[in-house]
Amino acid sequence: MVTDDPIGPFLEAAAKGDYGAFAEIYRLTSSKLFALSMSILRRNDWAEEALQETYTRIWRSAHRYDSEKGAGMGWIVTIARNAALSKLMRRPKDEFAGNESDMLQLPSGDPTPMEAAMRSSDARQLMTCLSELDEEQKQSILLIYYQGLTQREVADHLRRPVGTVKSWVRRGLLRLRDCLDRETA
Repeated sequence: MVTDDPIGPFLEAAAKGDYGAFAEIYRLTSSKLFALSMSILRRNDWAEEALQETYTRIWRSAHRYDSEKGAGMGWIVTIARNAALSKLMRRPKDEFAGNESDMLQLPSGDPTPMEAAMRSSDARQLMTCLSELDEEQKQSILLIYYQGLTQREVADHLRRPVGTVKSWVRRGLLRLRDCLDRETA
């Protein structure tokens, strides 16, 4: 059992049909889950839809939460991430067209780890090296490492075989390594 879990007891009460506990879950988590959804989906309307789906799933599945397996917030974040990724995968590929700098920016009041990293000289070198990659390699790497998609999800999103995506990622990472080695030498 996880101690100091502010969400767990509310999930257990919501599993028994307690609407007040569910309202408290929403109050404690909605801003964080919306930010997570925005970071994945990059559109306010999509993030709102994913958030609604998240809370529907939480209400229907609260009985499946097991405090022995982890904190309530971790369980909820997993549901929110999956809802956002499901929404992302249902969108046509051309709706995600954009440049890599758009993909790396997350809406938030505080700097994200990515924003903090992008301010460093290492990050500038990385961006320089990313610009040298083929478009497919760059897009696959950004979707995997900055959007948190799996290779299978990227393959579905790009409508390409998973083996092709794996090759793009592998070759792209090798080219990035070589480029970064040159930059630091």
